[in-house]
Amino acid sequence: QVQVVESGGGLVQSGGSLRLSCAASGSIGVIYDMAWSRQAPGKERELVARIGDGGTFYVDSVKGRFTISRDNIKNMVFLQMNSLKPEDTAVYYCNADVRTTTWATVNIWGQGTQVTVSS
Repeated sequence: QVQVVESGGGLVQSGGSLRLSCAASGSIGVIYDMAWSRQAPGKERELVARIGDGGTFYVDSVKGRFTISRDNIKNMVFLQMNSLKPEDTAVYYCNADVRTTTWATVNIWGQGTQVTVSS
């Protein structure tokens, strides 16, 4: 079994910063891309940032403010969020494409961590 667990969410004032962490564990053979998505109340889930061997991707609304990074040894991915805005308020989810030790390729989602930005 493979799982990912997010942490680091919380309440922050507009203009503040948070750093989200995601740890993957279990029967991991290889982790391919890792990503952060978010979902605000009443809205669809959107991809925020992704990191893989081919580079990084950011949705336009967070470019210049968010930075995704990865520690391949620890099987972790991070999202540094600066200059936060109220519209960044959402549940943030970690996602990973993983090849397990039994050679199955799976797409794993965490349970999410709440980020609330007050004005």
